[in-house]
Amino acid sequence: MAHYTITIDETGETYRCSDQETLLVGMEKLGKQGIPVGCRGGGCGVCKIEVVAGDYTKRRMSREYVSEEDEAAHRVLACRVRPAGNMVLRVIGLMKKNVCRQAE
Repeated sequence: MAHYTITIDETGETYRCSDQETLLVGMEKLGKQGIPVGCRGGGCGVCKIEVVAGDYTKRRMSREYVSEEDEAAHRVLACRVRPAGNMVLRVIGLMKKNVCRQAE
């Protein structure tokens, strides 16, 4: 099992994520309150992200939330993606306001 550093582009925050867990599971370890996680199965679109840099593996996602164009542009669901190296991502789904909220 390998561990990688995931950086959230908007805040500069980083977290560790293994290649055995999804980016969403790793993101939850940031401990931010109110991160909506939705269905965890690729069917609700809440955890949509854009991969700015880095390699990943992905599982099937609902075309209702991730079109072929989205996927080609590396816009995917964090619940269906596992890192294959260090990554930089932007949160573009419904959880953006919670993940990108600055500490008070």
